[in-house]
Amino acid sequence: MTEQTTSPELGHTVIHSYLRTLDGSPGVYRMLDAQSRVLYVGKARNLKARVSNYARPSGHSRRIARMISETASMMFLTTRTETEALLLEQNLIKQLKPRFNVLLRDDKSFPNILLTDHPFPMICKHRGAKTDKGSYFGPFASAGAVNRVLNQLQKAFLLRNCSDSQFESRTRPCLQYQIRRCSAPCVGKISEAEYGAAVRDAARFLSGKSTQVQEALKTQMMDASEAMEFERAAALRDRIRALTQVQTAQGINPAGVAEADVIALHMEGGQACVQVFFIRANQNWGNRDFYPRVGEDVEPAEVMQAFLGQFYDQKDPARVILLSHPIEDEDLMAQLLSDKLGRKVELAVPQRGEKAELVDGALRNAKESLARRMSETATQAKLLRGLAEAFDLDAPPQRIEVYDNSHIQGTDAVGAMIVSGPEGFLKSQYRKFNIRGDELTPGDDFGMMKEVLTRRLKRLKKDDPDRSKGLWPDLMLIDGGAGQVSAVAEIMDAEGVADVPFVGVAKGIDRDAGKEEFHRPKERPFALRHNDPVLYFVQRLRDEAHRFAIGTHRAKRAKTQMANPLDEVPGVGAARKRALLAHFGSAKAVSRANLADLKAVDGVSEALAERIYAFFHERG
Repeated sequence: MTEQTTSPELGHTVIHSYLRTLDGSPGVYRMLDAQSRVLYVGKARNLKARVSNYARPSGHSRRIARMISETASMMFLTTRTETEALLLEQNLIKQLKPRFNVLLRDDKSFPNILLTDHPFPMICKHRGAKTDKGSYFGPFASAGAVNRVLNQLQKAFLLRNCSDSQFESRTRPCLQYQIRRCSAPCVGKISEAEYGAAVRDAARFLSGKSTQVQEALKTQMMDASEAMEFERAAALRDRIRALTQVQTAQGINPAGVAEADVIALHMEGGQACVQVFFIRANQNWGNRDFYPRVGEDVEPAEVMQAFLGQFYDQKDPARVILLSHPIEDEDLMAQLLSDKLGRKVELAVPQRGEKAELVDGALRNAKESLARRMSETATQAKLLRGLAEAFDLDAPPQRIEVYDNSHIQGTDAVGAMIVSGPEGFLKSQYRKFNIRGDELTPGDDFGMMKEVLTRRLKRLKKDDPDRSKGLWPDLMLIDGGAGQVSAVAEIMDAEGVADVPFVGVAKGIDRDAGKEEFHRPKERPFALRHNDPVLYFVQRLRDEAHRFAIGTHRAKRAKTQMANPLDEVPGVGAARKRALLAHFGSAKAVSRANLADLKAVDGVSEALAERIYAFFHERG
């Protein structure tokens, strides 16, 4: 917490001085400290009335009183409507992350299922902006939930999951066809009409018309059985079973709620948990918990309203949003979300019936999740105190950065950084570094670590020069021994960073876990006792860094191995690449083709054919 820069009296005086310049317009205000850092962003239906409340010398909660005492200046933006003020407030909070506002820490996108716009549509998981043409179904709470549904839908409807370029270049069925996960439309094993019927059934199922789909499949199975088409009847039976498994995995499916986001808040001990359940097409598509940053003396209505504004900033709301607590500006929030969705959005705090049962279930989950998190946080705090004692730190570290490298004989080298703190691993803060040093000797771990840390420190000095944003680590853990520590010390000196402690974590002589040695600059290495919880904690940190580094390296290596040489040919885009692969069957065949054959490909001009031929001829 930053020290107070002004007295309470001065803060009130500063705020009061703005009243004569304000009127009753709606708008947004910012409260700034003496260093012009934003303390708080708020919106008001009437700016003068709202600011006059802060100008009162008493009657505030401790949190608001402390905020007023630190206020050295204010900024104002008037808007035409209250809805515009609400939207601007949410945008500024997300951009500026003021210390006294409620902040949503984890704001990842949610995956959807996409049926592409194609004569033979592909079914796949989609995350992010809905820029691809097709039909979207979601959101789902997690990638795991989508994958489970996709797995069963492929069994039930035999829809392809290959890319369009793979689809157009295939000459024989792939493994998916052999294991009865695809009907192989790529090689004509199914007609466009039959495949289209399966696509429509899949869309109907994802739209909540599962009973109709299963009844139709059951009728087809009985007809096939009576016609003694036992193989087809068995296939239809397996499809019905697959659909039943999807419904079972989704748990409770409300009969009277077709589409809703169920949002429940539980607050305890200065912490908060928000549970969000996604109900789509009368099906429960999973839930996700969030732990917004809240201060003391914050009311549930403020937390809930802040959560809604930030959560739906990049997400489409459901038609109905069921809340456990009311919010202050329900009419404005409903209007804002309706404008975003392009249709009416209803906010409700149900008191009885199935909707109330859904909210009660979400609230129960929120309470249990917060209890688990508070228990884990207490354990984490104890470990951080132990870590500070073991490494002679001034205080328990609030941000630990752990570094590791991964490569195979110097190829596809990457550096990885993971971050941990009082709340555990902060995966949104993880970073990967593609090793760029051309002068590095392959496998030079010291050189790679120098490059990673040099880039990291330069970025920190650029992004957080006065260390007010909390981006600087309180402790760095380096995978390695005395050599790595010496290399890091050189980097620290070169970058003028002398106050960030770092420790090298090296395995013992026989490289057994539990016999790690810890290295610090100009000090003798030391070890912790074998059963010390702090040792296990450091091992978990190091193992997480190693896992992340290995995963990043494998992804980079896979991308390198899957790279298509046609991607490097100037003037060859996706359409021409598909045409070339469809004509020749593979990139290798394209590279061996003569000029006359290249000119014969539809869509490839004479000039482009000469360019492709020259590209591969020169490479050869």
